[in-house]
Formats: sequence, structure tokens, C-alpha cells
Amino acid sequence: MSSVAVDKHGSKIRKDAGTRIFDVFAVVTVSIGAMLCVIPFIIMLSGSFSTESEVVRSGYSIIPKGFTLEAYRVVFTSLGNTIGRAYMVTIYVTAVGTLLGLLCTSMGGYVLSRPDFKHRDKVSFFVYFTTLFSGGLIPTYLVVANVLHLNHSLWSVILGGLMSAFNVFLFRNFIKGIPDALMESARIDGAGDFRIYWQIIIPLTKPAMATIGLFTALGYWNNWFTYSLYLITDKDKWGLQYLLYRMLSRVTDAVKGSDVLIVQQLPSETMKLATAMLVTGPVLLFYPFVQRYFVSGLVVGSVKG
Repeated sequence: MSSVAVDKHGSKIRKDAGTRIFDVFAVVTVSIGAMLCVIPFIIMLSGSFSTESEVVRSGYSIIPKGFTLEAYRVVFTSLGNTIGRAYMVTIYVTAVGTLLGLLCTSMGGYVLSRPDFKHRDKVSFFVYFTTLFSGGLIPTYLVVANVLHLNHSLWSVILGGLMSAFNVFLFRNFIKGIPDALMESARIDGAGDFRIYWQIIIPLTKPAMATIGLFTALGYWNNWFTYSLYLITDKDKWGLQYLLYRMLSRVTDAVKGSDVLIVQQLPSETMKLATAMLVTGPVLLFYPFVQRYFVSGLVVGSVKG
């Protein structure tokens, strides 16, 4: 590692010993943390391409043992065309929920950031209060099923993860970094509140939007519990995670009640790894597109104000 840094004017600045030691310590620590995060994923990927007998006999490894696609073949064979429909349901719920969540969260954060909003502090308190106390599972179910009558609709899944107090405050704090003079000049030019929000606030808050969008999308993509509450009998509306959960439970029960030969034929362990890869794969493909906004949006939105 070089002991010389360069400032914004191109001049060389020699680092002292303490700075160099800290840089080395930081790089080593972050590298170890990255390895601890990546290695389990590599082991999971390797196990999904290994044979069941090798996994049972030798355990998991970084390199596949007895490379095979049997686990994936069994997953797709067991589910048939159902897995395609589950993917479409999950993509639809994630896309619609994320877009509506970004719209509602950004509007809420913008309103709470306005200094001319008379009841800003009171509303902020009620929003914050929900992070400490909630109605609980049973009241939530009664409202969704008996009051809103959404227990057989995908909107029961979408509305449940639409907004969170954390995201609202994250967006509000990010907006505080935008100069008030910019919005005041737009208002002098005749722009209304919605036009300021849509043409000024939204373009200038891309890092915050990307960060909140990632949080919201991950919440919808990984959700399976809500399906088990409101859509347990609607098989054509099952999301991918809940479908795979039901499939694994069914296979596990079948294995427990089968003879030794059937147990040896079913790749139950590698199937679990294969289903986990099917769930996390699309998220890994999506993450690089928002990664450059993620850090700045999270850090700036959490420290301002």
C-alpha cells in the first residue's frame, strides 16, 4: 500500500505512520468481513451442484463434489409450471409494491421535511411511535381480513410492506441536505408543491430512492409469511418463497414417511441449497445496479438533521 496520498489539486501528501497502520487495519478487517459474507454463499452454490451422497458423506465444500444438476431437476420437476407462475407473482408484487412504496415514502418524507408544515413535529412523533409499538399480528390480521377484506388478494401482501417509519425518516433527512433556496426559487417562479416534489426533489434524491427501493424490494422478494396468512388456499397467488417453503415441507414429510431406498433417492439436502439459490439469485443480479447509490443514500440520509 502506498504511503503517499494525492489531494484534489494533484499535490502529494505523505501519510504518517498512524494513518498507514489504520489503512492496513481497515483493509484487512473489511477483507475478512467480505470473505465471511461470500464464503457461505459459495458453499451454498457448490452444494447445490453436488450429489446428495457426497454432501451426506463428506459435508459441504467450496468446490462441488460429483457435479450434477439433479437438485435443480428435482425442484423444477416437482413444481412443474407452478414455479414460473410463482416467479411472476413475486416479480409483480415486488415491482408494484416497490414503486408504490417509493411514491408514498418519498411523499411522506417530503412533507415532514417542510419547515412550513405546521404539525410536522406531531406527525413525526406518531410516525416514530410505530417503531416502538404496534398493534400486533392478530389485530393486523383482523383489519386486513375482516375490515379491508383482502385475505384472498395480493394487495394483502403489497399493502403490508408499503411503508416503514425508518424509510420515511431516511428520506426526510436526505431532503434536509437540499438547499431551501433551491425550492424557494422554484416557488417564486410559480412552481407548486407537487411540481417541486416531482421535478426537483425526486431527481436530487436518487441515492435515497435507490437505498429505500432496495430495502423495500428485498422485503417483498423475501416475504413468505404474509402469503401463509392471507393466501394459504390460493395456490395460483403463492409467491416464490412460500411455494418453495411448501415444497420443501412436503418433501421433508415424504422423506420421513418413506423407506430407506426413497430417502437415498431424494436429494433433500441439495434441494434445500438449490431452492435457496433460486430465491437469492435474482437479488444478486439486481443489487449491482443500485450498489453505487446504496452507501451514499444510507449514510447521508442517516446523519443529516
